Amino acid sequence: MRSEPALVIVDAANVVGSVPDGWWRDRRGAVVRLRDSLVPFAVAGLEALPGPVELILVVEGAARGVESAPGVRVEPAPGSGDDRIVELVADALSRTPGRTCAVVTADRELRRRVAAYGARCAGPRAVRPLPPRSG
Repeated sequence: MRSEPALVIVDAANVVGSVPDGWWRDRRGAVVRLRDSLVPFAVAGLEALPGPVELILVVEGAARGVESAPGVRVEPAPGSGDDRIVELVADALSRTPGRTCAVVTADRELRRRVAAYGARCAGPRAVRPLPPRSG
C-alpha cells in the first residue's frame, strides 16, 4: 500500500485549449469549469491511476486568481506554467522518491521534461472527454 497518494498535475492552459468550446472568450471561466470538473477525479483517480489522488491544477495568466476547490489545489504559476509544473514534479519526487506522479498535458516538450524526473504523462482526454461531434 502506498504511503502517499499519487500526484496528478494538470496543465490548465493545455487541457482547456484542447477543446474548441469558446474558452478564448473567457479564459478564467474556462479554467473554473475545468477545476470543477476535476473534483471527482481527486477521489476516483484516472483510468490508469486509481484514487484517491492529490490533484494540482497549474494556472497562468488570466486564470491566476482562480481559487482551489475541494480535492483540487490550484497552483498559480508566477511565470511559465510549464516551468511551474516541472518544479512541482521535481520537488515531489525528490521529497518522496518512487511516488507515483502523472502530468496531464498534450505538450510534447513538457512531457519530455517531466518524464526525465520519472513522471507519467496522460493526454487531456484523461480528464476531459471530447464533446460530441455535430453533423
